[in-house]
Amino acid sequence: MNELVSKRTEYPENHLDDLQAKWFAVYTHYKREKVVAKYLKQSGIQQYLPLQFVTRRYARKIKKVELPLINQYVFTKITKKEYLKVLQCPNVLGFVKFSNNLISIPEAEIELLKRVLGKAENVQVDNRPFQIGDQVEVIGGNLTGLQGILIKKENNQYLSVHLTNIGLALNVSIAAHLLRKINADGLVV
Repeated sequence: MNELVSKRTEYPENHLDDLQAKWFAVYTHYKREKVVAKYLKQSGIQQYLPLQFVTRRYARKIKKVELPLINQYVFTKITKKEYLKVLQCPNVLGFVKFSNNLISIPEAEIELLKRVLGKAENVQVDNRPFQIGDQVEVIGGNLTGLQGILIKKENNQYLSVHLTNIGLALNVSIAAHLLRKINADGLVV
């Protein structure tokens, strides 16, 4: 009985800070991510909307469009005093919470999203054959240093890797020469 009473009196976890700005995910109306990001920027609130270029084919033309990487999400870096300002933004439905807890997103995970959408870098070649289920590390390109599990061989040149660094599962197609095998402890095999 005492456990039940103590659970009711617990308050949800809240990572908002008076002085230190932290990243939080904001849930928006459908297809309103760009509008929300623009409004937050104009309001002086730091925001990040990861966008990707997608080729759309129409009957008479081919067009490249910029679409959000994660639908209905915009990331904001705020302090406690900016919390209400974000909620009052048109087209914002609320903050993304985990079990009623307002949990901040680590800076490293936002940096990962930026790296996923960035430009390629110099690479080193690893010619060893890969098997499905291998633990791998990215050794070149924007995702250098990230680790994951090989889930599919698409062909001789590209492999699908499952990365779970940002709380979301990312399945990324990566060139085989950008990967190297590692063991469960992160050491090169």
